[in-house]
Order: sequence, then C-alpha cells, then structure tokens
Amino acid sequence: MGSKVFELLFWVSSLLCWACFAGGFTPADNYLIDCGSPTNTTVGDRVFMADNLASKFLSVQENILGNTSNAVTSSDDSRLYQTARIFTGVSRYTFSISQRGRHWIRLYFYPFVYASYNMSVAKFAVSTENHVLLSSFSVQAPFVKEFSVNVTSNSLVIIFSPSENSIAFINALEVVSVPDQLIPDTASSVESSSGFQGLMWQALETVARVNMGGPTVSFENDTLWRTWVPDQRFLVEKNLALNVSNTMAVKYVDGGSTPDIAPNSVYGTCTRMNSLNDPNSNFNVTWEFDVDPGFRYLLRFHFCDIVSNALNQLYFNVFIDSWMVVRDLDLSILVNILGGAYYMDYVTESATRNKLRVSVGPSNLHNTYPDAILNGLEIMKMNNSDGSLTGLGTVNTSGSRSKKKIGAIVGVSIGVACGVLLAGVLFMFCRKRRRLSRQRQSKTWIPFSINGGTSHTMGSKYSKGTTTSLNSNTSYHIPFLAVQEATNNFDESWVIGIGGFGKVYKGELNDGTKVAVKRGNPRSQQGLAEFQTEIEMLSQFRHRHLVSLIGYCDEKNEMILIYEYMENGTLKSHLYGSDHPSLSWKQRLEICIGAARGLHYLHTGYAKAVIHRDVKSANILLDENLMAKVADFGLSKTGPEIDQTHVSTAVKGSFGYLDPEYFRRQQLTEKSDVYSFGVVLFEVLCARPVIDPTLPREMVNLAEWAMKWQKRGQLEQIIDRNLIGNIWPESLRKFGETAEKCLADFGVDRPSMGDVLWNLEYALQLQEAVVQGDPEENSTNMIGELSPQINNFSQLDLSVSSAQVQVASVDDLSGVSMSKVFSQLVKSEGR
Repeated sequence: MGSKVFELLFWVSSLLCWACFAGGFTPADNYLIDCGSPTNTTVGDRVFMADNLASKFLSVQENILGNTSNAVTSSDDSRLYQTARIFTGVSRYTFSISQRGRHWIRLYFYPFVYASYNMSVAKFAVSTENHVLLSSFSVQAPFVKEFSVNVTSNSLVIIFSPSENSIAFINALEVVSVPDQLIPDTASSVESSSGFQGLMWQALETVARVNMGGPTVSFENDTLWRTWVPDQRFLVEKNLALNVSNTMAVKYVDGGSTPDIAPNSVYGTCTRMNSLNDPNSNFNVTWEFDVDPGFRYLLRFHFCDIVSNALNQLYFNVFIDSWMVVRDLDLSILVNILGGAYYMDYVTESATRNKLRVSVGPSNLHNTYPDAILNGLEIMKMNNSDGSLTGLGTVNTSGSRSKKKIGAIVGVSIGVACGVLLAGVLFMFCRKRRRLSRQRQSKTWIPFSINGGTSHTMGSKYSKGTTTSLNSNTSYHIPFLAVQEATNNFDESWVIGIGGFGKVYKGELNDGTKVAVKRGNPRSQQGLAEFQTEIEMLSQFRHRHLVSLIGYCDEKNEMILIYEYMENGTLKSHLYGSDHPSLSWKQRLEICIGAARGLHYLHTGYAKAVIHRDVKSANILLDENLMAKVADFGLSKTGPEIDQTHVSTAVKGSFGYLDPEYFRRQQLTEKSDVYSFGVVLFEVLCARPVIDPTLPREMVNLAEWAMKWQKRGQLEQIIDRNLIGNIWPESLRKFGETAEKCLADFGVDRPSMGDVLWNLEYALQLQEAVVQGDPEENSTNMIGELSPQINNFSQLDLSVSSAQVQVASVDDLSGVSMSKVFSQLVKSEGR
C-alpha cells in the first residue's frame, strides 16, 4: 500500500511540473517513421508517419514490408513493433537537415517471422556516413537503440548493411534535433585535470539512463522523449540505500540544470545512503553497469539536494570505478539554493573491463553527518578512433557489392594509365601532398613533421637537439604496411592493453622480433604531444630498466609507437585483478629495485633531470625473466634549470599516485616521481588498488591507509596474505620506512631516487641473509599470522648472524647517502 501511495504522489507532482514544461523544446528536424506500417501511428503525443509516406527518404534494393498481429508489450510504443521494413541488400535513408548540430537517432527493433524472413536470426550493421552505430547486430526481443550524432552537412544518411547471406530490418526510426546546450564540447576528465575537449565531434550511444530512487520516467514525461529506468537492478547492495521523493522541492536556477537536461521527476527523487540514526556509518552506495572495453564513456551525474533542511548540511564524495572524481561535494555552494538542480559531466579513461561502477559516499570532513545522494545518471559510450561505436567494421558508404566491384575495376584502370603518364610528377610531389592532405583531415592528429618537409626532430629537447631526415633514421621509422603485417592488420584478438593514448597490440616483425604496438587514438587531444614526447625521450634512452623504443610510424594519418615486447605485462596485473601466480617477496623487491634504477637513470642520466610524471604499477612492465622496465613517457617533462628549484606546469598524472604538493602548487620536481613510487611500494606490499571506493572509507586510499599502519609500527597487519610467513621483519621494516619517506608531505623531505634504490637493495639483502641461512633456524622469525596485539618485532627472539649485525650497523647511517659504500658492505660480491 505504501509503495502505491508513493508512486501516486510521484506521478501527481510530476504531471504538475510537466504541465509547466511540456512543449518547451521544438525540434527543427523531427522525422518519425513507423517502418512497414500502411498508416500513421500515434504514440503519446507524437505521430509516426506511414512507411509509404517515408519512402521518399529511402533508397532500397527491394521493397519488403512485414507485419504481425502478435501483441508485443503493453506500452504505447508496442504499436511500433507490429510492422517492419526488411532489407536484403545495402539500403539507406537520407534525411534533409534544416538545422545542423546534434540529432537523436533512435532505432526500434522487434524480430518476428514474416513469409520466409526470420528476423530473429538477422545479422547486420547500421552506420551513418561518418560513424558505425551497430555492427554484426542481432536482436531477439523488443529493443530501442539510441544514438546522438553531430550532423555537419545538410543531410543525414543512415545505412543498413546486411551481413553475408542475411537480412537487415527496422521497425521504427527517429531522427530528431537535440538542443544545442544538451551536450557541451567540454567535460571533466578522470585522467586529466585539464578536462576533455571535443565532445561535439563524438557520436554517443546511450548505455544507461537511470532515475535514482524513483519509478520509470516515460518519454511522455520528458521534454526530449527520453526514458529513465529505475536504479534497483544496478545497485550492488540494495540494503545500503534508501529511496527519497520530494519533487516539489526541485528548482531550476541559472548556473544549474534545465528541464531539457533532465525532468523534474528525475531531480525530485534520489537514492540516499541508509545511514539514518547512525552517525558512524561508513560505506558507499554503488551501482554497476555493463560496458564494452576499449571505449571511453561520458557520465552525466544529476544532483538535487531534496533531503537537507538547510544549506551546507550535505557533503559527500563521488567515485567512478577507483577514481574519486569529486571530493566533499556541497551542492548548495554550486547552486546557492536548497533543492537546486545541477549536473556534472565526466569522461572516463578507455575501459579495460566490461563493468563500470559509480559510487557515492560520505565525506571525511570533520563534524559532517555521513550521507550521500544521487538523483540520476546517464552513461553514454563515445566512438573510438575509427569513428565506430562497436569496435568492429568500417563506415559503409557504398551502394552495393556490384558497385564496389565496378568502381574497383575502373579505378585500377585509370590509376595504371595515370601512373604511366605521371610517374615522374608523382615521384617528386606525392610525399608532400600526402602530408598536406593529412593536415587538412585532422586538426589534432597531424604528422610528426608539421612543415611538409621530410625531416623529423629526433634530438633531445633537453640537450641541444638535432634534426635528422627520415632516410638517415631508418632504425626508428617503420612503414605502415610493416606495422599492419606485424599485427595481423590490427587484429582485435591481439590487443594486450588499452590506455588513454590508444590500444596496444602484440606483434611480430619480419625478422621475428616480438613487439608491442601502441596505436594512437586520432581524436585524443593529447595524442600529438604524447607521441612527440615519447619519441624524443625514448630515442635518447638506452637503459636495461627502461622500455626500449624500436620505432614509430606516422603514415596514413596514424601515430603508432613500436616497443620491445614485455612478455609478462604490467606489474599491476601480477599484484591483483588477474590470474597470474603470486610474486614472492624477493621477486617483488627485485622488481621495485629495477624500476627504481630506471627512474634514478631518468633523474640523473642527463644534464637536466627527466621527470616521468606518471609513475604507477601499470607503467612498470616485466620481461620474460620478471625484470622490471619503466614505460610510458608520454607525460614526461624535463626538470628545472640549474638555478631553479622546480618546473611550473599543469598537473598531470594518475589519481592515487599524484604528489599532493605538485597538485597544490603545480610545481614539478623529481620528488614528485619519488612520491608516486612510494605509493607503488605500498601497492606491491599490499597487492590492492591504490583507490578502491568499494572499501570502507578509511581504506579507500591505499597511501593514507598504509601510512597509518606504518606509523603505528604495525605494517605487517595489512600485507598481502600471500606474503604472510615469508618476509623477514627487518626487511619489512626497511621497506616500510622507505615507502614512508617517499610519501612525505613536502618534496624537500623525501629521499632522492638514488637513496630509495639503496634502501631497497638493503631490504633485499636483509631478506636474502635470512633465506640463505639455515631455514629451520630462521623460520620462526618470519612474519606469520600475527594477531593485532602482537606487533612489536623488537620483542621477538631474533637469531642474527655476525654478517647480519654488520649490515644492521650500516642501517644506523640511514640519513647518509650510502650508494658509494653499499656494495662493499652488503653485496655478496663485495669486500
């Protein structure tokens, strides 16, 4: 009974608000087609035109109109599923566009059997002239696919392409203008503090549109005819959440949201932390959604404080996966009114798994009551570098297979004739014309040589730099055809990683060399800068603990980097999130030492230090022998001049690893890398993500959590369970002290990478001194299943050899750089 009353009140208030806002937006273009229907069909207050009236938009090989009398659903749109248009060959709708800009494309599908055509086994693609919307698509139930594309010409063409020996079909179709302000060009980014630009050029696919805390909001109650579904099926733990409804409290104000962004019925309900009457509540409310790996996603959060009694009462944090995207959010500051509707847009990094989590949780601010809300959420997939929303297929602008064949024959014939007549001219000018053409095609993705010439600057920008021609630098430049062959034409099954720059493929060159091929995303705003930086840096470096650059390719509007192949992937994948066997403590120490050596070389190997700026476990790669090599120099920066203390620069890096001093002051030094490496050390020890919003609040941030235990002298309580019983206490103590020093609040208090390296080598020697001794004598001295009450290692009976005593005496000089004397005092081959 209570739920019925709740829903009745919800709809009464929603209808009152709808009366105020209905008809607020009138689309310039509004094509609604009931495909296959002989008559117009009314759905809500909209009329879908009959198929014969829409035939003027359609170019089709064969007219096949299907119909069924079966009842599909009880909703109003069920009438759209009673008929369909069936395509046996490539067919297209062409719509005149009166107002350029973003448009909805909504495709309605429901398969049924008509004559000899079984639509449930149909497989086909749907594309526009610029984007692949669906590829190898099939459907077995009533389904609506919603896309949003930016139309920049006077027409929009939608192409249906059946797979071989199959058909395509469509039950209903919408092409409708979208308000200009709905999708701005910029959004915040979980990867970069500078945000994301270029949304206006992205095709978007609606993955989820959710009304938190309330029932379904139908298209009839949305000014843009969108449907919002309840959030219950996405909640990870339903008992942690409460539903709240207060639609009368919603206010639309300047600087906030509008009814076109989301209706009152969305802002008027919310899902809230179930923390009532418990001031010690400490958990997040989390939703989980299915996504496709390899794509970025635009997330729009809808907020409206309908739960507080006064301003500045509600503070909470917002997470996307392991990223804390908003800390201590106070909505009343943003809209300066209680109940003000507000939204925030965030672009994710390229997804690496098929689940995406969104969480809200309590703030850490003192004297704030634990609470958090979310009113609505939209998740939209963004097209990849190929203009596709599926990751498969290419844009099909052809008319038919026969036309392709005829065009190919004619093209080849003309090409041969012209080639004979104009070979000399083409030989002189084709290279220059290609480069100029590529510059016209892309504003952000231009060849490495941007002056139309054939020279590339391959020298170090932190020495004097030299300019060499591509012909004299063949060891770096690799033809595009060779890269295609090496990766089996960029076979998706050969993808071994996905990052902000693009996908990474496993490959093999003609000489048998295994390589990792990083293919850049042409629409990345940072692509050119990262591409140049990576080449400039790695072409100078040759160090056994830095990943080597084998070559690059900038042909055919591509930016591709080719590296040595690292058989064992990333350090991160060996710590958690995969099925790799656990690393031993010795292996982990050796990996940390290798990475420290690579970073030490960066900091000291040249006249100016090179600061990596993105030190993290995902950027430490392991070869077939588990030797560590530092990778990914796209964000690297040269250090300060001799008479300077820092470099002033925009903050870049990865959340959880970012130096707080650098973040606050935007002043970069080598000590920023040291801080990030300190986080990696705790990550290695604890084998868990550096940010995990699913954990209790005090455990979310690994660095903060581990530092608390380190300062208590109880670090052994949080180590990876696979290491329990296998770490000598003195080795752990030295390791923990090293990580603690790296995480000092101020860079001046942190050690150099040289000193970090020395301390890690020392921790390894302490461990090996025990392991190489009598195992029975030392077995009781390893860290075992200690209870929280037994944490004082000084009380343990340590059987220490004379060699260990000598090493321990060196530890007393921890404030001194020991790099010159270490090998003689500690290493087995020393004096």
